[in-house]
Amino acid sequence: MKQFDIPLTYRSSFISQIKNKRKTTDPRKKDFSPTLLDFGPVQFFIARHFGFCYGVENAIEIAYKAVEENPGKRIFLLSQMIHNPTVNQDLRAMGISFIMDTMGNQFVPWSEIKAEDVVIIPAFGTTIEITQALNEIGVELQKYNTTCPFVTKVWKQSEKLGKEGYTVIIHGKHKHEETRATFSHSSENSNSIVVRDLEEAKLLGSYMRGEMSKEVYEETFGAYSSEGFNPDIHLDKVGVVNQTTMLASDTQAIADYFKQLMIQKYGKEQIKEHFADTRDTLCYATNDNQQATYGLLKEDSDIAIVVGGFNSSNTSHLVELCEEKVPTYFISGAEDILQQDRIRHFDFRRKKTLMTKDFLPSKKPVKMILTSGASCPDAVVDGVMDRILSFFEVKRSKEALLEGHSFDD
Repeated sequence: MKQFDIPLTYRSSFISQIKNKRKTTDPRKKDFSPTLLDFGPVQFFIARHFGFCYGVENAIEIAYKAVEENPGKRIFLLSQMIHNPTVNQDLRAMGISFIMDTMGNQFVPWSEIKAEDVVIIPAFGTTIEITQALNEIGVELQKYNTTCPFVTKVWKQSEKLGKEGYTVIIHGKHKHEETRATFSHSSENSNSIVVRDLEEAKLLGSYMRGEMSKEVYEETFGAYSSEGFNPDIHLDKVGVVNQTTMLASDTQAIADYFKQLMIQKYGKEQIKEHFADTRDTLCYATNDNQQATYGLLKEDSDIAIVVGGFNSSNTSHLVELCEEKVPTYFISGAEDILQQDRIRHFDFRRKKTLMTKDFLPSKKPVKMILTSGASCPDAVVDGVMDRILSFFEVKRSKEALLEGHSFDD
């Protein structure tokens, strides 16, 4: 896989050596069990796969190159490059201005953007409407387009479905940048509708079975369906794609639900005429992170810490998985661990920051899961580990662990 030129401040020599050792012993990723780092009074279970993915490193490299290649020019990002506060703060410090927030609210009106300005498209991609607005201004977009190739893959799958006459059901968070972009591209070629989860899928299914009025349908899905969408016509032949950072199991459950519904309506022998069996469009890194988290949860652990941006979809799903087994704390970095007995963490369901006392178990050794999302630098995870280690009288250093190869393969 391509090696990207990203700032060394985002990398961690310690974590890199762990990752490289696992790549050497398991190059095909057949083993998703974690690495055990035993410091004596505290033990860390480190996920087999976590941190920066291909799309994120590609986006960061292009953004830094844009600054380097355009001295004196105004440089804009459409919205956050990725959902990580450290990276976005660094980009702002380099003089990059953000045109809009993650919800699409504009800080800089299109009238203030000039043809000679540099505009970077973030890893989530952007809508056809925004692309057209920038093209009309005369901004050159392709040179610094950082759209993740796995997002583009979803768009191509949607286009294929549309050309074959299928309506595209998008499993995603309605207001997420990637979902908005995918909906825009999908709607160019097919009738499209967004469902957030299996519960919403079943609501849509109730209309397909004739159990919901048109008025309730419009209230529930009208804002999330393409222009001219007629549920009486356009829901008899469907295929499912997803926002690439959603839980794979959730996307599969939604696809299975619609397949069974179509079998009930039209019969098994007619299923291919009414349901497209699309391969999962989850990106490899999201899938690997989720599989690695399942591997973590097989271990006997006391606590989990998940590191990443609080608006990161893929990270919140890792938190969701960990919460099913152990007390889990979603933090953005070491600064959220205020003291040995206090941690500031984020409740992604209620969108609220919480403070918890005595979060570390009193037992010894403390067995801790540590992982991060696809947009979190390894250096941030390393900083969290150092912060935790500072609370204990450890029996061996990180360097000694590496030199002695005393962690699991």
